[in-house]
Amino acid sequence: MCGIVGYVGPREALPLLMGGLRRLEYRGYDSAGVAVQQDGALQVMRAEGKLDNLAAIVSAHPTAGHTGIGHTRWATHGRPSEQNAHPHVDCGGVTAVIHNGIIENFEALKAPLVAKGHRFSSETDTEVAVHMLEEELAKGRSLDEAALAVLPRLEGAAALAFISSRDPGKIVAARIASAGGVIVGFGDGENFIASDMPALLEHTRRVVFLEAGEVAVVTKDRASFFRTDGTPLQKAPQTVTWDSVAAAKSGYKHFMLKEIHEQPRAINDTLLGRVDRGSGRVVFDENVKLTDEQVRALSRITLVGCGTAGHAALVGKILIERLARIPCDIDIPSEYRYREPVVTKGQLLLAITQSGETADTLAAMEEARKRGARLLTLVNVMGSEASRVADDVIYLHTGPEIAVASTKAYTAMLVDLYLFAIYLAQRRGAIDQERSRRLLAEAFHFPTLVDAVLREEPKVRALAYRYHTARNFLFLGRGVNYPTALEGALKLKELSYIHAEGTAAGEMKHGTNALIDEDLPVVAIALRDSVYKKMRSNMEEVRARAGVLIAVANDDDDEITGRAEEIIRIPKTEELLEPVLAVVPLQLLAYHIADRRGNDVDQPRNLAKAVTVE
Repeated sequence: MCGIVGYVGPREALPLLMGGLRRLEYRGYDSAGVAVQQDGALQVMRAEGKLDNLAAIVSAHPTAGHTGIGHTRWATHGRPSEQNAHPHVDCGGVTAVIHNGIIENFEALKAPLVAKGHRFSSETDTEVAVHMLEEELAKGRSLDEAALAVLPRLEGAAALAFISSRDPGKIVAARIASAGGVIVGFGDGENFIASDMPALLEHTRRVVFLEAGEVAVVTKDRASFFRTDGTPLQKAPQTVTWDSVAAAKSGYKHFMLKEIHEQPRAINDTLLGRVDRGSGRVVFDENVKLTDEQVRALSRITLVGCGTAGHAALVGKILIERLARIPCDIDIPSEYRYREPVVTKGQLLLAITQSGETADTLAAMEEARKRGARLLTLVNVMGSEASRVADDVIYLHTGPEIAVASTKAYTAMLVDLYLFAIYLAQRRGAIDQERSRRLLAEAFHFPTLVDAVLREEPKVRALAYRYHTARNFLFLGRGVNYPTALEGALKLKELSYIHAEGTAAGEMKHGTNALIDEDLPVVAIALRDSVYKKMRSNMEEVRARAGVLIAVANDDDDEITGRAEEIIRIPKTEELLEPVLAVVPLQLLAYHIADRRGNDVDQPRNLAKAVTVE
């Protein structure tokens, strides 16, 4: 997502800021900007689009100064534009802020500021923070004192950095909750901040990583650390030995492993700002233009997606039908336009795609539009073809996926489909307020729950090492986790080149049982949900045929002990959200088997990230 850089020291800040932003381009962005302290004032330059646009402005207006901050933005509140680009400044233009994440209570904070006469120039949630700082600085406080007065009042997940010409030669940076990281880099008579290591490696390898709820006050000579309640902290710098590629991987062996571990943050980012806590209603931004009347008139929804996105579509069908009671069907995009599909009045085509450039998905969208369907896309990449041709767009906000095999985009798709199903149900009156509140409350636990699943990685790695020589795998699921079985098998095929099959467990008697013997590992997704007893019966079929059972089970399930050779435990959650948790150990299993076999995990043979041809 957004990139943050900052510098304070004896060198000219502007070239260092631009260089740092260049090294963070891989994170994805739609606008960029810098703010530099110069002769007791701030010089702010911003531009929509790529860094080359900002570079042209910077070149035309060279600015000297030794303290500054820079930012690349991926829009969450407010459309991509120069007006909404960071940094944002206060009414006097003397204090600036950059921000990664979302301030959930910005509207409540903004109202009294507007009443006092503060002028807001953007559509963003970010700007409220700098006007709050302006209020505190007017009381004679230093920048760090003002920040410590403001930060505890911000709700949500945010990483922020502030500079002010009223308190020159200083950067205050903070990390609230689970937003993107903040790193302080230590140089010789100069110091840096950044959201990720590539921006720092050219200058230093001595760093401190801020944890949630921590603040850094950075000058050229030192950095001091506090909790957001003002309690001082002692944090010793550590030396990282990463090269530039390892830094982009944040120290993980592969991008895929990094992206698996980024899922708590990615889920947090895709959730934030999409629920009105006051009314308990799901809200999407201006990219979703569906009116309540149009939602009530929906006659059918066709979901399309390729590969992993197709498995998300299968989950989406269950979510929408169960919650919103709208009939849904699933189509493979590469087949859709060749079968002369029937499109009825009031039909919506929901296209799911990480890249937004998948040729078959785009062709299905074109065919549906020709036949009269409204188009909505669930997509990760802003400005992609899918986002441009659709009538409505829900952005995943997961940040770029570098590994070919999708992980964090898949779980974000599932969370957004869950939100969309509730959105439809609320507007059609298909769900009461109490149930929707319960469903949404459970979703906001998910970053923590996925963290808990990731802590099972040592167990999954041991299983991978035990079974990495297998020639075949079978994945079994039922109900909402049948697509999870398909996705688990796909991940293993993509990465390890082991033949793997996913199937609905109730279909085993219709042919699949012929495959089971003592050499076949069978992964059964056996969670304590509405089909738990049925799944247990299917597991007995495997045991009766000497298959090797690996169960994904809830951590409170004692009954399953002894009924599988291996058990991976995950937390209990709302049934319709189970696929988000259940897929994570399957991603890890595929990753560690492939790594153990010595495969190129990030770029599997014969595959590409965006399939732009039929």
